[in-house]
Amino acid sequence: MTEEKKQLNNEKPAVVIEKKSDGFKPIPTGETPAPRGFGQGQRNFGPRKPGFGRAGFGKAVIKDEFESKLLDLARVTRVTGGGKRMKFRAVVIAGNKKGKIGIGVDKGKDVSQAIEKATRKAKKNLIEIVIVNGTIPHEVKAKVGPAVIMLKPQKTGRGLVAGGAVRLICDLAGIKNISSKILSGSKNKLNNARATMEALKQLKHQKSKSKMTIQN
Repeated sequence: MTEEKKQLNNEKPAVVIEKKSDGFKPIPTGETPAPRGFGQGQRNFGPRKPGFGRAGFGKAVIKDEFESKLLDLARVTRVTGGGKRMKFRAVVIAGNKKGKIGIGVDKGKDVSQAIEKATRKAKKNLIEIVIVNGTIPHEVKAKVGPAVIMLKPQKTGRGLVAGGAVRLICDLAGIKNISSKILSGSKNKLNNARATMEALKQLKHQKSKSKMTIQN
């Protein structure tokens, strides 16, 4: 007993060191920190959203109704006193398949920049065309430079009897039945596309001819 008492007397009481709080509070997982300037007692902004931050990831993406396709991509060179400057030229067709179609041509230092600028131009230069029962109301013909294009209406189920730039433009415009013919020998896609756009601009609604009765 005496030995046990001696051991108890020799043991020193545990010293508890209290840490001074510096105001830092760890952020629990799944929650967003309060914005700067907000103190205690302010409302919480809820769970962290995916991609929340300056980068802008996770924002609602607005779906564009226009569909764009690349018609032609060429490398162009400009000769100056300091040497040659090489750029890329892109031709893009944009349409919503509901009667609106546009063509854009622009240049850029790289392919992606040229396509992006041409797509932006195509959406700015939209025209609205006349479509009756999935085809054009009447025959049209247009000439731009050396390119000459002729478009004819077709019956339902015939499809797109066209090729190259004409087929691509008619498809994005929403025309389902049409026949076309390139009357010139030009194989330039840009000239053929511009001639097709000029032909589509000539489309008009046909008014039904009223029967006139002659009274005796």
